[in-house]
Amino acid sequence: MTAPIISFKDFSFQYDSQTEPTLRHLNLDIYPGEKVLIAGPSGSGKSTLGRCLNGLIPQSYPGKMSGQVFINGQEIQTSSIFDLSLQVGTVLQDPDSQFVGLTVVEDMAFSLENDQRTQADMRAATAKWAQTLDLQNLLTHRPQELSGGQKQRVAMAGVLIDNSKILLFDEPLASLDPASGKASMALIEQLTHTEDLTVIIIEHRIEDVLQQPIDRLVVMQEGRIVANDQPEPILRQSLMAQLGLREPLYLSALLHAGIDLTACQHLDNLAKLTGPNLTERLQQWATGVTLNPPVTHSKPLLTIDQLCFGYDPHQPIIDQLSLTLHRGEMISLVGQNGTGKSTLSNLITGFLTPQGGTMTFDGQSLAELSVKERADHIGYILQDPNQMISKTLIFDEVATGLVLRGLDELTIEKRVLATLKVCGLYEFRHWPISALSFGQKKRVTIAAILVLEPTMLILDEPTAGQDLQHYTEMMNFLTKINHEQGMTIMLITHDMHLMLEYTDRTIVLGHGQVLMDAAPADVLTNDAIIEQASLAKTSLYTLAERHHIAPTEFVAKFVQAEREAR
Repeated sequence: MTAPIISFKDFSFQYDSQTEPTLRHLNLDIYPGEKVLIAGPSGSGKSTLGRCLNGLIPQSYPGKMSGQVFINGQEIQTSSIFDLSLQVGTVLQDPDSQFVGLTVVEDMAFSLENDQRTQADMRAATAKWAQTLDLQNLLTHRPQELSGGQKQRVAMAGVLIDNSKILLFDEPLASLDPASGKASMALIEQLTHTEDLTVIIIEHRIEDVLQQPIDRLVVMQEGRIVANDQPEPILRQSLMAQLGLREPLYLSALLHAGIDLTACQHLDNLAKLTGPNLTERLQQWATGVTLNPPVTHSKPLLTIDQLCFGYDPHQPIIDQLSLTLHRGEMISLVGQNGTGKSTLSNLITGFLTPQGGTMTFDGQSLAELSVKERADHIGYILQDPNQMISKTLIFDEVATGLVLRGLDELTIEKRVLATLKVCGLYEFRHWPISALSFGQKKRVTIAAILVLEPTMLILDEPTAGQDLQHYTEMMNFLTKINHEQGMTIMLITHDMHLMLEYTDRTIVLGHGQVLMDAAPADVLTNDAIIEQASLAKTSLYTLAERHHIAPTEFVAKFVQAEREAR
């Protein structure tokens, strides 16, 4: 029998800075050539397990260990990070953080230079991997100026060039548009076989990973492995939802239709999914749901007319763009990586100056307002909360904007405490921000903007990297302030589930202009727009099409059922 290439034997680990173990009595074998998905809610120990695989534990993250971990026969306790790096190549969630070269080809060759390989060897290796990963036309580009999918391929080249036989991906889909994510999963599947790799993927977005075959799904909770099997038996138990993870959308649709998952076959492969009277049951459910009239908002808040901008004026990123946002709307802004979504936000908030066109906010020209004056009305929240936080304590962070505006202490205290209550942070008001989870930090950054009482919020990838529980908490909170305060909220996102379930209007950017402005279900059932904007058909579309149901109507009815259930 083949020996495992990775083996955890009754392994436990506790960080020196923690009072409880993060990993508890793990027993796990992964065999050569396997592709394994490791999933679990935030804090379940997934990232810590990954650090054990690439040697960051115990070398860079000291702590108490018991049991053993073997990587291709090497025990991690007695191996250096260098030794393990020859066995395990790691592709991080944010590829920018692992680039070291000024050009793509320099970055690819970096480890070979450190090994003092000859120029001929380096040229041969970089040529091979450039061809394998379709990077031939990008070799002289700076890695930072590439799209998300291209950056990920460069990061993969940088680790595969050492001929590592184990490849570890830490949330590879978090920053990619849907089409790039789909392409990445296909590339990983191809490399698994052509390069004889063992692949471990740590990811929240289970449905997106399952677009390609997975040999094994390992589910973690509170530092323990609670499921370790092929994907289908785990999906059949609806274990994902019980653990606070997002199950594939098509499974949720089957459950809404009252279909017994235990009677279905091929639950992990929508193309092969079968079950008793499946078509009849789904059609009956769809017929029985009456769609509510669409939510409409008619009072303009932000009017953009013929807006133009390019970092190089001869290559506009925003080109004659016109758009109107209304009071009280919850909007998703989507499009492929690099299409100008963040640029548009920076133009609205004043960090960039348009080269043409006009913007009017609540009847006033934005050109007359400074960045600070715009911030009184338009709050902008970055994807990474750590980039926005400047204070040690939660209360002080939320009060910062009011202090800068010169309000008296009594008014500041009153508004900060009221905002913390709205945000569910009141009991933590005297806590250090460093003690909070990522999702709680995100909420602090929103509170620091909300306390200024803006009319509009722009959030960049508000749910990236969050499990279903934290994702739902965040979106329920945003929905509440949208409804109760009539606040206009624009979400920049690659998450098609978020776009469908929580927003009433989707604006699709592409080629510097608005490609489509419609209800989310209409956008995600439009083949031409999906292709142009690097979106992806959801599994709901495919499910409806296979069972002879109008896809747009089916998706809209599913979204309505999800909202009512929530």
